[in-house]
Amino acid sequence: MKTTIEKFFVIGISVRTTNEGGQAAKDIPQLWEKFITENIAAKIPGKVSDSVYGIYTEYEGDYTQPYTTVLGCKVSSLDNIPDGFIGLTIKADNYEKYTAKGKMSDDIVYKKWTEIWQSNLNRTYLADFEVYGERSVDMDNAEVDIFISVK
Repeated sequence: MKTTIEKFFVIGISVRTTNEGGQAAKDIPQLWEKFITENIAAKIPGKVSDSVYGIYTEYEGDYTQPYTTVLGCKVSSLDNIPDGFIGLTIKADNYEKYTAKGKMSDDIVYKKWTEIWQSNLNRTYLADFEVYGERSVDMDNAEVDIFISVK
């Protein structure tokens, strides 16, 4: 389902990674582990919600080439970015919305990404993101929205 999303700001932590050689499968879980164990969400100033955003941006090309992953929360401004964190502006854009549903332990989000990678979407590779909100709390019956920037 195509939708337009207005500009928003995120503060969080990041890692530069690639899908080549399974590198992202190591780097992204490590980033999540840091996010959870260090209670990063609680340290983000000016949050507008408790939803966690998994953002994929700064692509060098398509999804097979290096990109940056950011885990963070939507904030009212980027005026106060703590040391060790990054601030990101997600520009207004058109997005194709997908929803991964099921048990988180069944890799529902990764399986949905596999489907996206095999699709014929006209992607812009500006910023794609996952939203982990209230519907993703129940690990056995989760829903995670994924937004892919498209032309």
